[in-house]
Amino acid sequence: MNSIKLNIENLTSLWQTVSEPFNAHFEEKDFEYSFIGNFEWPNRLWFNKDFDEHRVSFVKDKLRSITSNMVLPYWDIYNSDSFRLLEKNDFQLKFEQIGMSLKTDTLFTELEDLKLVKTTTEKEFELWSVLFKRSFGYFINPMLLSTSYKIINYYIVYHQNEAVGTGILFKTDHVAGIHSVGILPEQRRRGYAKEIMKLLINESIKTDSYYITLQASSMGKDLYLKLGFKEQFKIKNYVL
Repeated sequence: MNSIKLNIENLTSLWQTVSEPFNAHFEEKDFEYSFIGNFEWPNRLWFNKDFDEHRVSFVKDKLRSITSNMVLPYWDIYNSDSFRLLEKNDFQLKFEQIGMSLKTDTLFTELEDLKLVKTTTEKEFELWSVLFKRSFGYFINPMLLSTSYKIINYYIVYHQNEAVGTGILFKTDHVAGIHSVGILPEQRRRGYAKEIMKLLINESIKTDSYYITLQASSMGKDLYLKLGFKEQFKIKNYVL
């Protein structure tokens, strides 16, 4: 199995799954996109193959006709400098990530006073959304949770009885993708990120997943390396 391909498929399937109840996922010849008007997320457009000047120009016109609120991720898996075509065509780098994966069946010891609670009610969806925005600085509408929670596991993380962060676990085929692990600003530097990752890894193992994947920021990379994850590829995220 190609773990890089599986990593990307899990990520793009997450965007697709969230947008489909709104009839907001679209497929073109060389690319796909998920876009929900007036939402900050998922709103992504991605190429399914390497691209050339003509395809970039077409996508640029497409985005201008739809919205400026769209992120275009470029994964450096094509052994080319195609991303330079994006920069040449007025796309600006917004942030970078590192695709990582882990293959393990060893469970971590869990802290008894830290737990994951899966969201299933409107009240929990709203709380998750508030916690996420405070952790990451942008808004995920709770409507997205209410229409996808039976497929995607959205977790609120509690220390004893206090909510301290968020997480997402999304399984595709043999892959468990960990996403949106966020800690409230006032709860940081207490070791919660590491312990939350252990909980999510354990949950992933229980689903009989062959790989566990994520997309890390440069800030979080070292933590994931210590937990056994391996670097796979870089993701450059552009906006027009």
